[in-house]
Amino acid sequence: MASPTITLVTVSPNPSTFGQTVTLTATVIPLGAGTPTGTVTFAISADGPPLTGTLSGGTTSVTVSGLSVGVHTVVATYSGDANFLPSTGNNVIAVNQATTTTSVVSVPDPSGLGQAVTFTATVTPVPPGAGVPGGTVTFFISGSGGGSFTQPVVGGVATLSLSSLGVGTHSVVAVYSGDVHFLPSSGTDTHTVNPAPAATTTTVTSSANPSVFGQPVTFTATVTPNPPASGTPTGTVTFVVTGTGGGTVVKALTGGTASHTFTSLGVGPHTVTATYSGDANFATSTGTLPTQTVNQSTTTTIVSSNPNPATAGTPVTYVAFVQPVAPGAGTPTGTVTFTVSNMTNSVTGTGTVNGSGFAFFTDATLPAGSYTVTGVYSGDANFTGSTGTNTQVIT
Repeated sequence: MASPTITLVTVSPNPSTFGQTVTLTATVIPLGAGTPTGTVTFAISADGPPLTGTLSGGTTSVTVSGLSVGVHTVVATYSGDANFLPSTGNNVIAVNQATTTTSVVSVPDPSGLGQAVTFTATVTPVPPGAGVPGGTVTFFISGSGGGSFTQPVVGGVATLSLSSLGVGTHSVVAVYSGDVHFLPSSGTDTHTVNPAPAATTTTVTSSANPSVFGQPVTFTATVTPNPPASGTPTGTVTFVVTGTGGGTVVKALTGGTASHTFTSLGVGPHTVTATYSGDANFATSTGTLPTQTVNQSTTTTIVSSNPNPATAGTPVTYVAFVQPVAPGAGTPTGTVTFTVSNMTNSVTGTGTVNGSGFAFFTDATLPAGSYTVTGVYSGDANFTGSTGTNTQVIT
């Protein structure tokens, strides 16, 4: 005949915390000799389907997680076997709300006046509690533009965006409301709002205006705070110079000024714009030099001849050397017209100015006499014309 049994149920840990894994153990005690075999089915009130464990040495255990907060009845039913009769045992499980921590941060910190700031509160269960808290977080922000703001917790996180905060330091308290599974908690932080960048004025000056072709011209931008602000702006200045030989250049401010030298500005008017980048304390500004005038460079023409004196009928080479007058620079182009003449005889020729500034004309037709040699440089787009003279003797 089968022997009766007694089934005892234990719960560990008990009480437990929401999200914590709980172990249920059933021990089947025989009222007679031998060791019961078979299975035990655990039924937990209002929390999921039954769980079944197989006896080994008269005991079996199962684990369960995700139990809701509250008190649950556990009924363990032993199935019995050929030698032992079924029996039932019960116990209760107490599941408490999990404790939490709440942390709060703000980005960016510090911020500028009028800048949007995002406050983020993160609610985290304290082990052995687990899961994802819900509910709400109320942000309490002190100072101008602050107040109390309640936001939902989604995925354990609540966020708030504000752009109304005034200048200064603000205390931030984030209070988590708790929910059916998690206890309330709070976190604190501070946030700083800096003053808006001070307005600035950017002025542009030129080292030479007007200048001449080939002359280096230095443009200087000076950035100053508008009163009542004070201090020295930092950052960069972007120079934009229109026209031939100009371009865009970025220079760092040093002591509130930035400079750049252009060496190849073409003839004509140029507009110069300097834009200050701004920094944490000073706002951007732009200055303009409406017109930088670049004129043609003046030149000098030096005339010589070889051989001098020369015998009648001997070829004579007439040479003109054209060069810019400082501060102009570069290589003139164009032609030189040579006139070799006296009261009775004259000859004319043309030479092209080469890359070294020289032009040549050769003649062997003049009779003996003393002649004035005149070289007239034509000028070009960048250089003005000029004239040089010399004397040639033919014997």
